[in-house]
Amino acid sequence: MSVRIHNNKLSKSSKDWMREHLEDSYVQKAQKDGYRSRAAYKLLEVNQKDKLFKAGMTVVDLGSAPGSWSQIAAQLVGTNGMVLASDILPMDALPNVHFIQGDFREDDVFNKLLDTLNGRPVDLVISDMAPNIGGNASDQPRAMYLCELALDFALRVLKPNGQFLVKVFQGEGYEEYRKTIMDNFTVLKSRKPDASRARSREVYLLATGFKVK
Repeated sequence: MSVRIHNNKLSKSSKDWMREHLEDSYVQKAQKDGYRSRAAYKLLEVNQKDKLFKAGMTVVDLGSAPGSWSQIAAQLVGTNGMVLASDILPMDALPNVHFIQGDFREDDVFNKLLDTLNGRPVDLVISDMAPNIGGNASDQPRAMYLCELALDFALRVLKPNGQFLVKVFQGEGYEEYRKTIMDNFTVLKSRKPDASRARSREVYLLATGFKVK
């Protein structure tokens, strides 16, 4: 009996989420504007405030699928810039975006990323990665693990004074993660875009001035 009740709750939760999703103004706006997800407006708002992108920049987008952040990055860096995207999941092709499917923790995938960069210095690493958040206690460690992976990658490829933008969930490990970032960058800012749902614990950390050690 407990199993049936549990499944009913999951079903109702899924229906509630789908209803909220379809009624979400940012979801509707993304469909109208041609972006692949509502996450596009989070990056657009951060960029409006902090001027992340410049023409000709080299950008790496980690956890890029379905591709809305890569869409924006490619538009803003222009044809002289480069956007390199990677995800375990497949992602449909985008103009002026190089996509490599695979786990960037694996040497062969990491080496493919480096080969594609072909020595170009990386100006900016962006990461909107997150596990499927269900409110369980195990979610926070998994979320922080993805953040740590993104930071480790950024530290390996960024040029001096490069930038790093990452989605983080406030909770266990958050303060320690901020301290690690501050050890490696000169400035750290916290952003909560309007497109982030109010109840969400997500914030975006923007680190600038990468210190090459």
